Amino acid sequence: MGFQISLFFVLLLVFSTSILAQDLDDARLVIDANTTIAETDDNYICATIDWWPHDKCNYNQCPWNFSSVINLDLSHPFLANAIQAFKNLRLRLGGSLQDQVLYDVGNLKTPCKQFGKDKSGLFGFSKGCLHMKRWDELNKFFKRTGAVVTFGLNALHGRHHSGRGSWKGDWDSSNAHDFIKYTISKGYRIDSWEFGNELSGKGVGASVGAKQYGKDLIHLNSIIDELYTDIEPKPILLAPGGFYDKSWFEQLLQVSGPRVVNALTHHIYNLGPGNDHNLIKKILDPDHLNKISATFRNLSLTIRMNGPWASAWVGESGGAYNSGGPNVSDTFVDSFWYLDQLGMAAKYDTKVYCRQTFIGGNYGLLNASTFVPNPDFYSALLWHRLMGKGVLDVNGHRSSYLRSYAHCSKERVRTLFITHCLH
Repeated sequence: MGFQISLFFVLLLVFSTSILAQDLDDARLVIDANTTIAETDDNYICATIDWWPHDKCNYNQCPWNFSSVINLDLSHPFLANAIQAFKNLRLRLGGSLQDQVLYDVGNLKTPCKQFGKDKSGLFGFSKGCLHMKRWDELNKFFKRTGAVVTFGLNALHGRHHSGRGSWKGDWDSSNAHDFIKYTISKGYRIDSWEFGNELSGKGVGASVGAKQYGKDLIHLNSIIDELYTDIEPKPILLAPGGFYDKSWFEQLLQVSGPRVVNALTHHIYNLGPGNDHNLIKKILDPDHLNKISATFRNLSLTIRMNGPWASAWVGESGGAYNSGGPNVSDTFVDSFWYLDQLGMAAKYDTKVYCRQTFIGGNYGLLNASTFVPNPDFYSALLWHRLMGKGVLDVNGHRSSYLRSYAHCSKERVRTLFITHCLH
């Protein structure tokens, strides 16, 4: 049966103790521990490593340094230690430039060069290259640190730009096929392959129609089935790695059909641009935080009605877009947004939540220059160590500024909660 508590906090974040006392005196939380309302994956906490080169700049700042897939210093002891603190941290390799990445393997006929500034290129950069020597180094690092790897594939290769950001034509799978084949031949463990980045709906910089996307996913799924014959466990397939668009997502599931896409990955930047002077106000405004719940709810319904074989993932979420908010996304106040997102997403049966980024930009869990953890790193680690898979319902009388989320604990049946006050 449900049980009632007055106050029991694992984590309490406060700004004003006088206002907090007033709010919490009247708070009564009721937690139903009889049944779970949702369930997350074992590796719910996830973080991204992006492709942005050091000269990616926003708002007269260039906060990425050398933190990308192609130039991150894998020998830095802070990097390995930060990943190993989670034991098995999920890392998603992907981002805006992933649909311009070529893999230097097989019969690639296009020159494989590093990213460079190019006004005519997507997001102002030319196509880039992942050399297999670097891929070998990355996988050696992943094995050593116990990382669980999700890799985002280039979904624009072979298509042509037809104007207004729309790309047409069939996906050329040859380079991805050779890359996956090489990965298997080396014995590298990839937990999941993701197809494309922010190409859904109207897209961000580029878009592909849902019908075409669905056909290409069927093709990619057949490649995975063929190349991973007699190999277990077989990686799962994720898509589309973009912003939720109801009709587009519905059509994608209908065209691709049963058991092709294992998880629908969507992106969230509900705080707006990183240079917004109202960032902190938004982070501390419960009405603003609540708005994104409609996206979680609608995506859950889309899956239930059109593809119940799939699950929901947040494939990328940094709060504020364009590299995050300087002196906000990397500070203590951002945890009010981040912890609320983790709790809210889990309530809507989100299996995995990938933070943009593990390192890089202003929203990294680690500082891009020093590799020292930012405050949100500890929020992620606390959640990972304490909050189990089973999500419990929390009700009762409380201020809207008191955000409360309850899960079964990681190791025991006993209930744990994360609560925080926005004052």
